[in-house]
Amino acid sequence: MAKKEAERLLIAGGESRELRLKYDTLEPKSAFVEEANKDGYDFTEVEFDEVLRESGDDFASFGNPRKRAIWWF
Repeated sequence: MAKKEAERLLIAGGESRELRLKYDTLEPKSAFVEEANKDGYDFTEVEFDEVLRESGDDFASFGNPRKRAIWWF
């Protein structure tokens, strides 16, 4: 079930530029997951890694301003 929560965040980020802006700047991954949990998404870093691995996504950020290619559009 928690993996569904991680997927819900990735979908929400695909739909919301504001959400992407907020999360794209969070480093390290533990801070990203902690903030997501504060925002009502219930998953662990391990579960988040599983979702990213299964979808072929990478948590790495790039560019200025920082961006991530994890969001599901």
